Amino acid sequence: MVDQRRKSLRRRYLSLGLGELAAAGAFAAVAVGVVMPRLEGPQDSAALWSALVPLLVVLVQAGVYWLLARDWVEQAPMPARLAALYRVFRVLDIVVLAVGLLGVLIWLPDHFVTAAAIVVTWAFGVVEYVNYFVARLAYPLRRWPFEIGRWRTPQLVRDLNSAR
Repeated sequence: MVDQRRKSLRRRYLSLGLGELAAAGAFAAVAVGVVMPRLEGPQDSAALWSALVPLLVVLVQAGVYWLLARDWVEQAPMPARLAALYRVFRVLDIVVLAVGLLGVLIWLPDHFVTAAAIVVTWAFGVVEYVNYFVARLAYPLRRWPFEIGRWRTPQLVRDLNSAR
């Protein structure tokens, strides 16, 4: 029974990890291939990258976390060195988000649609950070209205707390 649960969680973590890495790749590809050519100048590009880099950083960290967690799920606590690294990420990500926001505000485009898209991109990075380091926000769509108010501890934080 425990072995079956572990196999199921390993499959889920593989899906989550690859999904986060694919999302990071998709955001970067759309930014470079679709959005950048439509921007009006280097300041618009700087604003976009200021919003996008924090999001990509959090998504890549999350994807790597899920893939690495497959090794210890249902068997052992998160390795201490990896926990120490993710504790550093937890703080550094706030700095990256703050610097990104500063860049967004400095270089915010005049065009409303472009500015709104850039702000939403940055805000999505904040949502992803909260989802991994503060309170779980991601649930299946049908359960989301019932679960979101419970402010559950994210799996990454539980793993950090149980690290040896």
